[in-house]
Amino acid sequence: MNSSDIKENLKLIINALEDKKAENIRVIDISEISTVADYFVITNGLNKSQIQALSDHVEEKLAIQKVQPRNIEGYNTANWILMDYSDILVHIFDTESRGFYDLEHMWRDGKSVAL
Repeated sequence: MNSSDIKENLKLIINALEDKKAENIRVIDISEISTVADYFVITNGLNKSQIQALSDHVEEKLAIQKVQPRNIEGYNTANWILMDYSDILVHIFDTESRGFYDLEHMWRDGKSVAL
């Protein structure tokens, strides 16, 4: 995927999360410090239903552009859903798990991206 496609997909993801009232959306550019992905999108929802709805909506919005996730993990428990879009990893947490795993701190050497 080229850089402009990645940026467009980031916008679609952010818009989808905002549509469903995701909380505290953060984007971290990890391209210079990791080969796992180029970006992390980190957010949280208030309950299991909202967290699953956030994941569903991201998947629906990207599917319109013919972009499918390589994998989605954690959907059934919904305390941490990981959506793997190759260059973009979307992390949707419940509030407690987000604080516990604290990915923002773990990946603090990445660059915060303005939304």
